Amino acid sequence: MTKPAKLQLKIYQGATFRRRLRWLNPDKTPIDLTGCTARMQVREEVESTAALLELSTENGRIALGGTAGTVDLLVDAGTTTAIAWCGGVFDLEIVHPGGEVTRLAQGSCCVSPEVTRD
Repeated sequence: MTKPAKLQLKIYQGATFRRRLRWLNPDKTPIDLTGCTARMQVREEVESTAALLELSTENGRIALGGTAGTVDLLVDAGTTTAIAWCGGVFDLEIVHPGGEVTRLAQGSCCVSPEVTRD
């Protein structure tokens, strides 16, 4: 069982959010993510029913790097501009081709409000 990485993500409202994670074996070789999908949700609290932000390989906000073991998170500037919340909690799950789910990361997510506007 993989112990999830504990992360604090910071989104700058109005700016493109990019974050690269790399999943490695204990011997520091990358985990092969070929054929996997990924999903991530930010919620105000763990118990909250509504997701504040969703990232997935399906919606194009997560890209997996196959044999390199990379997980790229991407939220465009238009989406971050529209964020009306201050923070929340998240987890990031990898779904393997056989259906096994691994929680790769979890933690908090905060938003730094934008000062400059059009």
